[in-house]
Amino acid sequence: MSEQKKFLVTRELGRLARWLRILGFDTRYFSSAQKSQLIICSLQENRIIITKSKNIGPRQGIRFISVHSDFVKEQLRQVIHELKLTVDKNDFFRRCILCNIILQPVEKDTVKNDVPEYVYQTQNEFMRCGRCGRLYWQGTHWGNVEAVLTELLSKKTESSSQLSDTTK
Repeated sequence: MSEQKKFLVTRELGRLARWLRILGFDTRYFSSAQKSQLIICSLQENRIIITKSKNIGPRQGIRFISVHSDFVKEQLRQVIHELKLTVDKNDFFRRCILCNIILQPVEKDTVKNDVPEYVYQTQNEFMRCGRCGRLYWQGTHWGNVEAVLTELLSKKTESSSQLSDTTK
């Protein structure tokens, strides 16, 4: 799994939260406007706050990143760069992008009525979220995510961030 860093993403960064989950990072989406609740949650769960809000500044014991861009790709690049995250493509789609729960493998024959026929015929591995029941499989979105990350990480940065494949 990805590094043990956990994130708490504020409500204006919902797309960034989904992308961090796609990459396999434990990312809680915080929809409340209550700054005190955000700080308490960060401390209790040992999470790094990621925000665009100017109202959250440095406090003792709080780790946070203030993102600058309005564009999710730039936000993702900044987070990867500043935290020196290693993105491992073996961790892609290991968490539900809606619930943040680790997905569980399910037998192919149990999903026959839940996926399109073409998907059932062409895929052998399926994962399900234990909370919302959403099904995942390795479709074209896997390659799309890898292409976006390759683009992000190939642009000149001062970071040691990298896209890795631990199966090599």
